[in-house]
Amino acid sequence: MSISCVVGTDLGSTTTKSIILDGQGGILGRGITNSRSNYDQAAKVARTEAFIDARFNLLQREVETAAGPVVFKRLLQAFRLEQMLAQLRRLHELVNGAMAFSIPAELQGAAREAVKVIVETIEAAELTRFEDLDPSKRSDFFRDTVGSAWSEVAEKIGEPGGVSYDVLLGLYDKCIIQVENEPLALGFGDHIDAAMLRVGGSEAVRTGVRHAVDAEFVVVGEVGTGYGRQRLPFPKEMIRSEILCHGLGASSMFGGTRTVLDIGGQDTKAIQVDGSGIVTSFQMNDRCAAGCGRYLGYIADEMNLGLHELGPLAQQSSRTVKINSTCTVFAGAELRERLSLGEKREDILAGLHRAIMLRAMSLLARSGGVDNEFTFTGGVANNPAAVSALRELVAENYGAKVLNISPDSIYTGALGGAIFAHRSAN
Repeated sequence: MSISCVVGTDLGSTTTKSIILDGQGGILGRGITNSRSNYDQAAKVARTEAFIDARFNLLQREVETAAGPVVFKRLLQAFRLEQMLAQLRRLHELVNGAMAFSIPAELQGAAREAVKVIVETIEAAELTRFEDLDPSKRSDFFRDTVGSAWSEVAEKIGEPGGVSYDVLLGLYDKCIIQVENEPLALGFGDHIDAAMLRVGGSEAVRTGVRHAVDAEFVVVGEVGTGYGRQRLPFPKEMIRSEILCHGLGASSMFGGTRTVLDIGGQDTKAIQVDGSGIVTSFQMNDRCAAGCGRYLGYIADEMNLGLHELGPLAQQSSRTVKINSTCTVFAGAELRERLSLGEKREDILAGLHRAIMLRAMSLLARSGGVDNEFTFTGGVANNPAAVSALRELVAENYGAKVLNISPDSIYTGALGGAIFAHRSAN
């Protein structure tokens, strides 16, 4: 089966996203990965993940028809488990190799045993999680999931006088970026076969899998955008500004959109659009990462929390601590000072989220204010405390407005790019 499609890729400072559209403009697949420092590889991985997702969407129709949605869900869970285990094995291999030039020879034997314990513990936890038919939500990224578990186990088994926690964490840090940047665990065929062995399946399911594996996607157009868009392997005429792509993407998601706020990893964009999604004005904070995703990531590191934990913890606040600065450079010092004064973590985080949204409100005001409908996009739109603070501030300053947030808001720029590609190809 041959399928004509277009691809939009948003190469962000922290995450890279790709979206595939079919000939009618419908979404075939989505892919996301951490950008880190290798933009070229991040674009490749996100694109590959989008095509894997597209194959799963094709597979979903056949499997759910033949065996029901529960069977498809288990097959998808098994596939993601196989990806995770493959990346974990690769991480183990790289860490063992890194020991030769990272730690003294007399510690290497003990370090190998400690790393083996860490990897086996994580693997066992993943297999246990797979047995849960409705596991709790967690980060989509291998780095976040494994990093948290690695740190937890290393803290338990690390010896201050020998293979310490710092040594074990340092080995992980040396190798994780390489694992992320390798498309090792992204092949569809091998992992779907392993997933089938894990969950079984009828002949109809196996036929659906073969159809998904054999599908040929013919790319007739691509557009790139985002913070690192100049690094994308596209002709200059197929590059679009992130302002245009976010405006068009938000308008496509919510047709009534007139104001867009996008908070990404490195910048914040306030955009006004007309009824066709054409940008009429904008303001952009691109001088530093203050109040953006990287700032929140820094705060999470300071508090030894996962980025996805910040919002829910802030929502437990009973009072909001006033934060004087959202500058990443001074954030750690102010955070430590507030904690030393006895302020609760959740109250500090509530204040941080409000301070971030106050910065965003300033940009919105300079771009033309908040009109109906107002659409919030970017990774920070998935943070419930950020959303709550934004709702309160918009109501205080502009009255009742419709606030749109899509579960797929992080893909808005990639969607806009894909729509531009679709228009060029048709």
